[in-house]
Amino acid sequence: MIYLSQMLGNPVYDLDGEKIGKVNDLGIATGEVFPRVTALAVEGPGKTPLMISWRKYVDSFDDDKVQLKVVATDIRFSYLQPNEVLVARDLLNKQIVDTRGLRVVRVNDLKLSDTSSSQLRLLGAEVGVRGLLRSISPGFERVVLKISRALGKPIPEKIIAWNYMDLLDRDLSNVKLSVSHKTLDDMHPADIADILERLDPRLRGQVFAQLDDEQASETMAEFDDDAMAAEIMGDMEETDASRMLSEMDPDDAAELVSELDYDKAEKLLRLMGVKEQKAIRQLLGYREDTAGRIMTSEVVSLPEDATAADAVEKLRNLEDDFETVYYIYLTDEDGRLSGVVTLKALAIANPTDRLSTIAIDDDLITASPDEDQEDVAEDIAKYNLVALPVVDDNKRLLGIVTVDDALDVLEDEHAEDLRVAGATTSDSDGHRSLEGLVWLMRNEAWFFFWMLGAAALATFFSPTLGAANALLLTTSLPVAVIAASDAASYATSSFLEYDPDDEDAPSTLGFVLKGLGLGIVFSALVGLVGMALATSALGNAVDALAATSKGVSAAVVSILISFISIPVYLTVLRKRDEKNLETSGMTLSLVAMTIALVVFAVVCCILLGVWGA
Repeated sequence: MIYLSQMLGNPVYDLDGEKIGKVNDLGIATGEVFPRVTALAVEGPGKTPLMISWRKYVDSFDDDKVQLKVVATDIRFSYLQPNEVLVARDLLNKQIVDTRGLRVVRVNDLKLSDTSSSQLRLLGAEVGVRGLLRSISPGFERVVLKISRALGKPIPEKIIAWNYMDLLDRDLSNVKLSVSHKTLDDMHPADIADILERLDPRLRGQVFAQLDDEQASETMAEFDDDAMAAEIMGDMEETDASRMLSEMDPDDAAELVSELDYDKAEKLLRLMGVKEQKAIRQLLGYREDTAGRIMTSEVVSLPEDATAADAVEKLRNLEDDFETVYYIYLTDEDGRLSGVVTLKALAIANPTDRLSTIAIDDDLITASPDEDQEDVAEDIAKYNLVALPVVDDNKRLLGIVTVDDALDVLEDEHAEDLRVAGATTSDSDGHRSLEGLVWLMRNEAWFFFWMLGAAALATFFSPTLGAANALLLTTSLPVAVIAASDAASYATSSFLEYDPDDEDAPSTLGFVLKGLGLGIVFSALVGLVGMALATSALGNAVDALAATSKGVSAAVVSILISFISIPVYLTVLRKRDEKNLETSGMTLSLVAMTIALVVFAVVCCILLGVWGA
């Protein structure tokens, strides 16, 4: 086996051993399951590009060179054929769709099979971290692999076979791939949405435009990022965008329209039919993050004196794109919700049975349109419902919140909590490759701050204190940095645990006093223990003891300020949450540690009398 990165740049020699250039690229014929290398692109003297037939002229190859079977004067140059692509130009470092894993990945290297001394075939794309390491240096890759194996964490190859690759980053409309594999057109809309969200913005609209109306509307409803969906819609023709909105469920369409600017949204709504426009405008009238905003108005309701035959007839007459029916809702003569009929009960009922006799009418679980969407989702989970009716103050049925929307709400809330806590929900290969580094930065960031801070402070104070004493000055810095990280984590935990309007949430004054108390106790403890250890260890070394003592004092001040700042951090989190702005707990922790480092440095400067030096 050989990799493209190992061949690029290798010298090319003719039959007489004369160097005619170096390997610049390889051409493949795409109409095969594992394409043969059919052309060799050479960078000749003066960087002149040359293209020659692989079959006619290549005698052998290895990791170091390519040997031709003729002399340079007998070479006849060729051109890239319509069914050929250049792998370095068209695949390397480009985005592809892995149609087996249903994801978008970036090609870091290409694996080739040397079936003979003169024939090469493309096996697939390397999309893992090993391809990146190899592109830096094969030797560097070997060193990293040895270290990872020694640590018990081997780095495997991640190869996607050619027959599971769909190219996205180049117009290959003239290339007919004869391999039989799953394409975007055959995928579920949710999988297409996941792929589109991972594409570069310039490609997203191009791929989306290839979908038909039905698939486009279903895919648009599956986007997790509403702003991204609105961006795609903003680039569409207004008539096409309006038609797509009409195909979507009202709740999904309303959520998408809310992301558009007012003028754009009004234009699209006016182009829609009266019925669809009315349904969407009704939902837009409710506040965000409420049951009214996520409910659908497409619901089957009948008078309570209707029969099972009436219900079946109504179901048969529903439009094809009507919201999936889970229950039939009954209303009394005043239009108030009076009962719910399950499809199972309807299926086993006699045609003449009154719906009121087979309905569930005790302890109906309902929601108001202004109820928080998270509470509604939790009720659906708690009572094992497939849909929850939404009623007004007079118990009149307005719509239903379906279980799929409830799951979306719970997933979004969970993801938000993870982001605030500093975790990640991504499962892409790229993120998994960096998982160890992210974990280290999130859990051991204090170490990096200490090392950087110690190096900077030791360099700054060395002329004044000497190198050894300058290092002793920073021995208390880790405690200050860790305390700052803990203070930020405490604020984050309180933000996740309590809503401002919770009855059991601590008061602002109580939170301030608690932070102040913790700061005083912890800083005093650090000061006493630090001074005791310094005195015991350094004894009569006056200069060293003085430098260490000043470092301990700086740490005490830094710790006190970190804990006093806890209410400030909590306020920042809540204010940003009110504005629907995301704040990562890891980011907050980094900010807190930066502040602690700055405070430590400033106090040291003041105590040593070198402020501004």
